[in-house]
Amino acid sequence: MYDDDTHDSHDTHRRSRFHRAVLTAVAPLAAAGLLAGGWALAGSGGNSPGGPPDGGDARGGGPAGASPGASSPGGGEPGAPASAGPTTGPLAGKVVVIDPGHNPGNFRHPDEINKQVDIGTNRKECDTTGTSTRDGYTEAAFTLDVSHRLRDALRRLGATVELTHDADRPFGPCIDERARIGNLAGGGKGADAVVSVHADGSAVGNRGHHVILPGLVKEGAADTAPIVAPSRRLGERIEAEFARATGSAPANYLGSGTGLDVRKDLGGLNLSTVPKVFVECGNMRDPKDAALLSDAAWRQKAAQGIADGVGTYLLG
Repeated sequence: MYDDDTHDSHDTHRRSRFHRAVLTAVAPLAAAGLLAGGWALAGSGGNSPGGPPDGGDARGGGPAGASPGASSPGGGEPGAPASAGPTTGPLAGKVVVIDPGHNPGNFRHPDEINKQVDIGTNRKECDTTGTSTRDGYTEAAFTLDVSHRLRDALRRLGATVELTHDADRPFGPCIDERARIGNLAGGGKGADAVVSVHADGSAVGNRGHHVILPGLVKEGAADTAPIVAPSRRLGERIEAEFARATGSAPANYLGSGTGLDVRKDLGGLNLSTVPKVFVECGNMRDPKDAALLSDAAWRQKAAQGIADGVGTYLLG
């Protein structure tokens, strides 16, 4: 544990340095956009191009409807390599993999997503449908929307960004394949950071966000020893910036108010060889959280907070 005063001071300095770097990176882009006809930063809110744990809890879902308030995804044809963007910026040379939890088509393929895969410690379902709000806004639609927004924010900072999927396949990928995509990103070198985007499906009254960190696992194909410490640093940065950007409180039902939860039962973490965390942005089954998750402007803040957290981590 960090001493509170030292930790706060260190994080404040890191955030200031990161935000200065961000301003340096985006200023030329904004100027170029204005000359070209008025390009606006997605980080400023509004409906910029939009885009939950792996096969963990068996959550309800159902057909994915239109994402409330979402605009059409940017970045080319579905399935195209998601690496375009600025070659300069504070995150130039860094590779980030975004893992949109679940897949809108999973509900159509129960046999395939219920197939057991090896997660090191045991076997688990390939994937699940994810949860949904009581109004039918699915977790799969939410995660893809936030992931698109996060991708765009990271690209503007110069990062190379890859997605594990872009709803460009009938179902999945399975949780073991999601881990491999992060491990082999960047031409086989592995991603500098992997973020799996989710929303929880807990009881009414359970509110707030949390970041899931890998626990120490060394069994079968799983060995998280090299990634436990860096993943915690990544998770701490994301939790702090997510809270700052969205105004969301840490989850009131786990993590003892820290917004952090360590788990050893998730294949997406157990099989990762690079720093990786899961971000549970809120509880879709609670009406108050659901209202936030369904709002496009809030989702933009959520994506920006995650991007800022990734940035502070990658800049050291």
